[in-house]
Parts: sequence; C-alpha cells; structure tokens
Amino acid sequence: MQQYNQNGQQGGGGLAQQMGQMNLDGSTTHQPRKKKDRHAYHQLEQAAPGAAAGQLINGQMGAAQPQPGQDLAPWQQQQPGQGWQPHSQPASPTSPATALSAGTPIAMTPNAGAQQGQPGAQGKVNPDQIPSVPLSRDLPAEYYRSHVYPTMEQHLPPPATTPFVAFDQGNASPKYARLTLNCIPSSHEQLAATGLPLSLVLQPLAKQSSGENPIPVLDFGETGPPRCRRCRAYINPFMIFSNGGNRMTCNLCGHPNEVGAEYFAPTDPSGVRVDRLTRPELTLGTCEFLVPKEYWSKEPVGMRYLFLIDVSAESCTRGFLQGVCDGILAALYDKDDEKDETNGEDDTKGEPTSKASKIPVGAKVGFITFDREVHFYNVANAFPAPQQMVMSELDDPFSVISAEHLFVDAAQCRKNITTLLQSIPKMFFNIKHADTALAPSLQAALSALEVTGGKVICSLGSLPTYGPGKLILRDKGTSQNDDSDTSRNLLKTLDSAAFKKLQADMVKAGVGVDFFLSAPSGGYIDIATIGLVAEKTGGETFYFPNWSYPRDLLRLEKELSHTIARDQGYAALMKVRCSNGLQIAHYVGNLTQHTFGADLEMASVTEDSGMCVTFSYDGKLDSKLDAHFQSALLYTTTSGQRRVRCSNVVASVSETARESMKFVDQDAVISVLAKEAANKIVDKPLKDIRQNVQDRTVEILTGYRKNFSGAHPTSQLVLPENLKEFAMYILGLLKSRAIKGGHEPSDRRIHEARLIKGMGPAELSLYLYPRMIALHNLDPSEGFADESGHLKIPRAVRASFSQIEQGGAYLVDNGQILLLWLHAQVSPNLLEDLFGPGMDDLQKLDPNLNALPVLETLLNAQVRNLLLNLEQGRGSKGLAIQLARQSLDGAEYEFARLLYEDRNGEASSYVDWLVQLHRGVGMELSGQRSKAPDRTISETMQGYASNVTFWN
Repeated sequence: MQQYNQNGQQGGGGLAQQMGQMNLDGSTTHQPRKKKDRHAYHQLEQAAPGAAAGQLINGQMGAAQPQPGQDLAPWQQQQPGQGWQPHSQPASPTSPATALSAGTPIAMTPNAGAQQGQPGAQGKVNPDQIPSVPLSRDLPAEYYRSHVYPTMEQHLPPPATTPFVAFDQGNASPKYARLTLNCIPSSHEQLAATGLPLSLVLQPLAKQSSGENPIPVLDFGETGPPRCRRCRAYINPFMIFSNGGNRMTCNLCGHPNEVGAEYFAPTDPSGVRVDRLTRPELTLGTCEFLVPKEYWSKEPVGMRYLFLIDVSAESCTRGFLQGVCDGILAALYDKDDEKDETNGEDDTKGEPTSKASKIPVGAKVGFITFDREVHFYNVANAFPAPQQMVMSELDDPFSVISAEHLFVDAAQCRKNITTLLQSIPKMFFNIKHADTALAPSLQAALSALEVTGGKVICSLGSLPTYGPGKLILRDKGTSQNDDSDTSRNLLKTLDSAAFKKLQADMVKAGVGVDFFLSAPSGGYIDIATIGLVAEKTGGETFYFPNWSYPRDLLRLEKELSHTIARDQGYAALMKVRCSNGLQIAHYVGNLTQHTFGADLEMASVTEDSGMCVTFSYDGKLDSKLDAHFQSALLYTTTSGQRRVRCSNVVASVSETARESMKFVDQDAVISVLAKEAANKIVDKPLKDIRQNVQDRTVEILTGYRKNFSGAHPTSQLVLPENLKEFAMYILGLLKSRAIKGGHEPSDRRIHEARLIKGMGPAELSLYLYPRMIALHNLDPSEGFADESGHLKIPRAVRASFSQIEQGGAYLVDNGQILLLWLHAQVSPNLLEDLFGPGMDDLQKLDPNLNALPVLETLLNAQVRNLLLNLEQGRGSKGLAIQLARQSLDGAEYEFARLLYEDRNGEASSYVDWLVQLHRGVGMELSGQRSKAPDRTISETMQGYASNVTFWN
C-alpha cells in the first residue's frame, strides 16, 4: 500500500481490512431436489454468456424453484464465519438445518457475552462486530466482476448498488423489477406473520450494463402483440400453449385464449412451441413491442426538448444564467467538434454541412427565455442570426412562433443555436427584471408542445412573484419546530389554481418538466408548489440550494447533459398486472393516477424513474403454481416510436412464510418503506412518520424472532439473514432530510422527499448510506484494471468518525453530492500528488474546486479513475467534487451529517439504534409495547444500554 504519514513521507501500512479475502471460485454445489416443473415449459437449455460448455452457472442450474441451500446468495454461501454470523451446530449437507437461515444474533447485554466466553465482555461495544453495509456491498461486487447473474437460477438478486451483468432467462432483471419476497406466502395471514410488504419495485427503463444484450424491439404489425383477452396481459415466456398450439392459457388470470392464425405455431410432444427459441417474447423477461395506431393518443414524433430559461436579475448577477447557457451548449454539442464554420463547406451549394449533435436522432430543440415577459426564438438555419419574438400577454399566454419553426434540428442549426446561447447572458445583463412570471411561461411552453408532447427543461433562479400564479414568501425561516402546523403547511402545495391546472394539462398533453432551481443565497423558492408540476408529470427537480459560481458549473453541466442524453420517453401510461389471488393495493412514485385502478400517467419517464406497487390478497395462492407479475409501460421514444416495454417477474409460492423469509430482497423492502414514508410527509406530522417507520421495523424484526428464528436467548437481537443491514438503512432514512427531526428548510425537506419517491433502488441505497473511500492508503494496484480488465476498487469504509484516520483523505458519495474531506494534518505530499506542485497546504487549495487536475502522479490517476467509476454507478445527479477541508469549509457540516453510524442531532448512533430496536422487540414479544409517540434516545435507553456487548 501507499501510505502518507504526517511527516509527508510515503510508507507502508494503512487501514486494516474489515475482512479477509473471500473464496469466490464458485465451487460450492448443492444436492438437487426433484420438483414438478411449474414454469410453463420454460426450460433453461441455454448457457449464460461466457460460461463454459456444460458448466454450472454460479454453481447452480435447473428449475426456478428454490432448492436446499439456495436461500443464501453465492457470496454468502462461500463466506467464512464472522463474529456476527449465525451460531449453529454442524449439519450434514442434506439436513434441514442447511436450508434454514438461522438469522444473525447479536448479544445486547454484557452477561450474554460473558456466557459465550468472549473476551472483553465488560468493555465497550465494538461497532465493527455489527452488520456492515460497506462489506455487504463489496463482497457481491467482487463476486459479480467474474460472474453473471442468471435471472431464473438465482433467487436472491445482487444488492442494488452492485454492478452486474444479468442473463435474462425469462425472469426480468432486478434492474427493472425487484420483488420484496421472491417466494410468496400463500395467504394474507402468513404474510402478516413476517411484517413485510408484498411489493414490486420498478425502474422500467433502467440503464443496462456493458455486456448485456439490448432489449429486443418486436413488431407484430397492425395486429399488435398477442394479449390475453380477459386481463389484457401481454405475451410472455410463462403463457402455456396447448391443443397443438391453437390455445394460449394466460399465466396471470388463467383464461384460455385462441391463438390467431398470424401467430400460430405447432407444439412438440412436450407442449412447447417449435419456434420458441426464435421468439424473444417467449424466452426473455423484458421485451419491447411496437404498437399499432390504436395505442396512439396522438401521432408520435421525435422528442421535442424545449429549453425555458430564466433571465431575471437574480439569475444574471449570480452566474446561474451563464451556467445554464454554457451547460445547454455542452449538452447539445461536443466541444471537440467546434471548428471553423467554413471547414467542410459544400462546393455545390455554398453552405456548411450540418454538424452532429448529442441530441437523440429524430429529436428537436426549441428555446424560450422569460422574466416579466416571455421571449421566443427562431434559430432555423434559414436566418443568418436568431430571431426573437416577445409575448407580454400573461393572462392568456400562447406560443407566438409555430411549432414547426420553434423546434429545429440541433445539428443543422448549430451556428444559430450557439450564437443564441452565447448571447443570452450578455443580452439580459443590462435589463435585469427582478421579477419572474413562471406559471405563464410554462403555459406558453405547453401551448408550443400541446400537439406533439415532449419535455420542458426549465431553469429558475428566484421565487416567481409576478403575473398569474405568482407565489409568496411563505417560509421566512423563523419556525424552529418542524412538527408544528405552520411548518407542515409549508410542505404542502400552495392553493394555486394556476399550478394545479398547469400540471393537469401537461399530463394530459404528454408534456413533462425537469426543473433546475437555484435559490438566491440559499433562500426560499417554494419547491413544494413549483416541484408539484415536475412530480405529477414524471419529471425531476435538480436543486442547488447554495449555488456558487464557478464551483457548481461542472455539476450543472453534467446534469443538463444527462437530462438530454439518458434513455427516456414521453406521453407514458403504465399498468401492472398480477396473478389471481392478488390485487393492487396502491402505487407510490412521481406520477399521476386519477382514480384507483386506472392506468398510471407519466408525461415523462426516464431511465432514472423508479416507483413501487404494493399488492394485497383477494384470495389464496396455490402453492403448486407460481405467482406472476407483469409491468407494461406504453410510451413514445425520443426517436418517435410508440412502444410497450414489458417486464415479467415470477416467484414461487409457499404454504408457510418460513420459506419466504429465505428469499427477502432487502433493497426492495427498504425502497417500499422509504417511498411510503416520503409519500406521507404532506399529510402527517413528521414525528408520527418517524414513529411509524420505527414501528414497522420493530414489527418486521419481531415477526422474524417470534416465528422463524428458532431458539435464541432473550438477550440477543436476531436479524434475518437477508435483512442484516436493514436496521442501518432505516436509520439512514430517519436521518435523511426528508423526515429527520430538528429544523430543516422546507424547500430541502420536500425536495428530498420527492427524490426518495422517484429514485430507483440503487440510487436510494446510496442515498440512505453513503459510500466512503480512504484515499491516503490506496494500494498501488487499486484504481487500475486487474488482469481481467475490471477496475480494482478499494474496500469502502464505514460511515463513522471512528473509522477516520488522523491525516486522512476521504471521498464520501451519497449519489447526490460527492465530498472530498481532508484532515487538518493531511500529508503535504498527498496534497501535491493529488492537486499539483506547490499545493502542499490546505489553505492553498481553491475552495471552488470541482474536479481534479490531470497529473502524472500515481495517486492522481488512481483517484480520477475511481471518480469515473463512481460516476457510472450514480443516478441522475452529476458528479463534481466539493471540498470539505477540516475546520475550513462549510461542507464539513455536510460531511458530519453523512456519517450515519454516528449520533447526530436528535437521531441515535447505529449501536444505540440496535439497542433501541432490541428493546422494542422485547416489549412487543411480551405484549408491553404500545405505539406511543417518539421518545428521545436518552429516555428510551435510560438504565438499559450501559456496558452493551455484541455476541461474537
């Protein structure tokens, strides 16, 4: 390792690794158990990409039903015993004990540790002996660098933050859909015993990994894709063909359908269609179908991106307008392509050839600016310069330029677009209207997109206080109690008819909105009201609460670029279907549902859009059959095709919940609880929401302890094997700005609540527990590709100040911001290796630094490679460095807040939280616990938590 000591020298040593190297050779195998084929003739005759002929994938092969020993994921099966793992008697490979996950017992009293004969039973708690989130991420990440994830053979998906290559065998990749329980109890009573929700977490357009086959796009002509005539489910791998191929039985509702002549194919003696292997819709869990005109709400066209730019005084003077214009230019064009306009001139026409843009093929762009007036721009290449037209009618706004002239091809009109974006900051610098009219400007943008649908990308630098729909300064920062009625009202949308009508009209027209907001000096901008338009249309809000020029320019540029370049669509409708015996209870996400049971409406849907649907029982499931789920997203692509993306999920059914507990998806459970909590903050006091989250956590742990964990001393807190880190993630949720105690600006609280509602599982996992990497003791091989071509990533550090080394340097990434924290006694050599010659003191570093310089030092190259890797695993938020120098930068307070394992504010530490949960479980089991309001941690643990030790 390279280790920088306090004298500035580079030497040996470094942080001790939390665990030794794991044996990840895939050698573990299990005894097969014969089971009836319940999977609609979906055999696994294909080998996974990269697998040797005849070789088992991940040591397993065969039916999708759980087998003995398959309740653990591969990295868990091969992991040597650790201090906090289950303590069980040795068992033979075929004994029932190996098929039952015994849970993770943690001793919560000093006597229990003494009885186990462990040293240090009288000492303080060692937090390293409780479940580690960084370790739970690093082990599977190492495993999946050399293994694929076969979707029908493994029943425990990788953690959401794990980069992996999915091999679609008919069950959708967990990137698109994750069930909370991959083995479902047959009855409501059995599910209630677990305390867990039965939900499906969806991210229908999630980004694929390099190495995965693209989603096939299938065209069935004017007839459209085959569907069940009763429940309208789309054709999928689990529909059963019979009667020689003339009948198709729906796997969701059981209805027999006649197969049309255009889709008929005979079946072989085993009942399998002879053309099955040539039909992607019969072999893959996720497919897209081109749909005929009956699925169109309007003529589909390529995406129309309309940039709506705030040019008011606040945006001009603080550099936000300059940043937005520069960011749009960077999002539209590669800087490397900026050449002399005369280059490439066509001799026959005397005109420059069109230059490529980064806009998707078929999409077009348009530009509007606004302050007290709305200004439209014609940037067609038929004009020598951009043309401006002003609309001052705010009571009945409209588009003064027809859509065919407002929207242009970005490549063909590059010269005029570049001229316009470079001129706008200068043009309005001397005008500087202090007020902005946002609602009329959005209404004018809607009128331009009403016929086609599309996306509005709107910047705003101050509270819009002019014209119809003007807003008032509701949050004056005087309230100190966020549970008061006054504070709670600030989280609600202002009763503005203009904004409510606007969002309803935009959803109807298929027009989504992405906002880029910058509050003046961290002040109030009423995101509760403005952000409602983005929430209901399926859009996203990017918020810069402490905008600083030029520090935030890089992040703004990256987020604008991602907003345009990501896979997305518009005018979307979504429907989720499930097997008989289940019904949909409710949806949570940034979307619109007018009535219960109606399709979800999303004017905009992107690869980062996440939502969840929760199911309830309306009967009893048959344990001899699987449970099936299908999500169908109807949307228009950026290129102008109307498609349906179908993702199919299958799960086994068990008569007992004991079997179901072995196949819990921790990330899905956390996503559901977090989204449901965030969804309530407008209607319920935050104190009640936090209490409800704690009650749900205790209920889950109590259900496991009471019904499934076996015999353990009452002094032990027993965590389900697949929910070991669950308590820490829930603590992260309680410490998030969305629902935490204490005072928090209303804009930041409601903004982060909506973020949680719209996040996918991977982004949410990182948000609830940040990744922290030590830079001062990187091994020379870390940050570079290994022999297999994969970047070698250092093990992450637990988010606690106890893990911080004197003189250390740490990257902390929660998916929204990335901090570079530097200890006051950091090595001068490290600073020079990282930032360049002469930068040997913290005071010499530029506080506005947002990226590392490119240097020819080992450390600099390592860290830049790590940053590139971190950027690939984030959601929609751009990665830019923010310095947090100890005792120098205000960002150090944010760094301290992100140390979620430590006690901060009103929230407890990780150790104290586990003690609190153990006490709740004990009281629940004894019948003494009441759903009382929150107590402070000192009240809860008084006389209880002294001298706590953990079972080892």
